[in-house]
Amino acid sequence: MSEVLKTIRDFMEKEGIPGRDGYDLVDSTQSFPDGGHWRIEIAGIERATTMEAMIDEAKKRDVTVHRAIATVGGSTYCDFEELKAMARMAHDEKIELVMTVGHRKGWDAGAKEMSTPEGTMQGFRLRGSDNISYHIADIMRNIEAGHRGFLVYDEGVLFILNKMRAEGVIPAETIFKFSVFGGYCSAAGAKVVESMGVNSLNPLSDVSLPILSSIRKTVDIPLDVYVIIVDAFGGMYRAYEAPEIARVAAPVYFKIEPGTSEGDIYKPWAFESFHQDLVREKVKVAQVIQELMNRHAPNLKVSKKGPADLVLPVVV
Repeated sequence: MSEVLKTIRDFMEKEGIPGRDGYDLVDSTQSFPDGGHWRIEIAGIERATTMEAMIDEAKKRDVTVHRAIATVGGSTYCDFEELKAMARMAHDEKIELVMTVGHRKGWDAGAKEMSTPEGTMQGFRLRGSDNISYHIADIMRNIEAGHRGFLVYDEGVLFILNKMRAEGVIPAETIFKFSVFGGYCSAAGAKVVESMGVNSLNPLSDVSLPILSSIRKTVDIPLDVYVIIVDAFGGMYRAYEAPEIARVAAPVYFKIEPGTSEGDIYKPWAFESFHQDLVREKVKVAQVIQELMNRHAPNLKVSKKGPADLVLPVVV
């Protein structure tokens, strides 16, 4: 190793960041508060009818869904009664529900750069104070409907939300999950996100086991790791890696989001029946992951239904 690399890596270690990725793949010493190493997260609960289908299919297949990511296309496409219905179902079934606010291509007609091939490399960020205020207004609309979990992908918005949570402007129990669209994929990035007050982190879908291991050495928050992802993100299906992912990165949410692309799936004009059928396939994938974990990693514990640390919506 050169002296330059040694100096850099030693400095990283001093700052609590591994100087190398975790090629030794050591066992994670962390778990969820209930002792579980892994949980199931299903994305794309776009409407109340989608949630009904997910709950029905999970019961048929004896699958425990611990957390769901809802309104990925944007909660502004749901009316208030629908938001309340989703909160009520999640509360009754003890499923933590993380809402995606917006329509996610920007709140103003001028937000065109991010829709271009090069502009998308910025990740999702909100343009200007007006759009931040619109975004947070819809978060507060969701809170009024009973929701307490939100996806965030803009560090400036997260800064404001943390201040609002600390000062009681929004409920103290509100949780924030940092989205894959933030683009974080290293131990250093994970440390930054954790310092900003998020409750879990969704790294990029293609991170390797050594990278996951190095992230786990650095942060305490749960990691939300794609086991299956849309084709536009690479189409990975890491079913047989799931035991190793849980072993080195626990506590983890196994994140399930198959399909062609986020753009295809999460449009407000997609038929409700489409989402109902797709979510049933997602639950089937969850059943496969559950089976493979039981076959190949029976020593790693799955959390039971509705663990006490989940932040559930409230019924209003």
